[in-house]
Amino acid sequence: MAYLDAASTEPLHPAARDALLAAIDAGWADPARLYGTARRAQMLLERARAEVAELIGARPDEVSFTSSGTQAVHLGVLGTLAGRRRAGTRLVASAVEHSSVLHAGALHEGGGGEMEIVGVSRTGRVDADAFAEAVARPGAALACLQTANHEVGTLQPVEEAARACREAGVPLLVDAAQSAGRLPLPEGWSVLTASAHKWGGPAGVGVLAVRKGVRWRSPLPEDERERRRVPGFENVPAIVAAAAALRARAEEAEAEGRRLSALVDRIRAEVPRLVPDVEVVGDPVLRLPHLVTFSCLYVEGEALLTELDKAGFAVSSGSSCTASTLRPSHVLEAMGVLTHGNVRVSLPRGVSEDDIDRFLAVLPDIVRRIRSSLGVH
Repeated sequence: MAYLDAASTEPLHPAARDALLAAIDAGWADPARLYGTARRAQMLLERARAEVAELIGARPDEVSFTSSGTQAVHLGVLGTLAGRRRAGTRLVASAVEHSSVLHAGALHEGGGGEMEIVGVSRTGRVDADAFAEAVARPGAALACLQTANHEVGTLQPVEEAARACREAGVPLLVDAAQSAGRLPLPEGWSVLTASAHKWGGPAGVGVLAVRKGVRWRSPLPEDERERRRVPGFENVPAIVAAAAALRARAEEAEAEGRRLSALVDRIRAEVPRLVPDVEVVGDPVLRLPHLVTFSCLYVEGEALLTELDKAGFAVSSGSSCTASTLRPSHVLEAMGVLTHGNVRVSLPRGVSEDDIDRFLAVLPDIVRRIRSSLGVH
């Protein structure tokens, strides 16, 4: 099986595996206690916090660990809105934000707040001028913009948005789930969220960083742990492994990014040449190095993914009628591109050129057979 779904979760990095096994023995105790084994766990936790803070450009006391990237987004969005209730009730977000941002925004609206959605181009890049206008209008309490889109890979103008937010006095939450450990993080954020399993750490560890001076109030019952931001017992071994993976990925990022980007360029060029009626979506240049998405006309996405799985390829899709929803991808809809027959290929660390050769060899016949079964020739 060729695993080509790194945007969903990256396989555990060897550095994370080694760190996790060591920390299971050394960091199992409650870091909030005062005895020796607990102090050892606390030391491991704080060392991991300092390492993650350095790698994302924050102070250690600005970083908290959550149970997932989704929880980090929920706490970041709702906590900042709660802390800035006197400044306004309007949340500004791009139309292609991760569903965790949009779900938090919907909850905010249910409580009487507002959410303003800013549109994107056909490549999935937000209109920076429209974003700036939205945050400049009175009543804006928080703006949200991802570093890169999770479905099509397009990079967003985060630093431009950050300048506009700074001028308007509005904090900017940046969802860095897809780019942390792969690309340098942009400057100017007020709140940053990320997810360890996206960079090769273990699942169940998210990062929430809140800059000093940003008004933030927990939307959850108060808890003494994680700077009073995140309730519950910290998973110290997993956090230690997450920090080790982030360090290792950051050190590999430049060389591996170039290699994966060349493979993505090949897929972007070859798929429309080999398969008729295909649309490759997302920005061809301003994009993540490892992700490419295309849509095939006259093909159901579920059938395409199932046949690719049978052929030995694990890929994902943003198309309609997946196992969990009958609704097309909100990202593809916002871009105005084809939503059916969608395939997202996201390359993990160490993927081989042979895997890509084989994928390009089997894809045309799979698409042809599915179309033929539907009476399309």
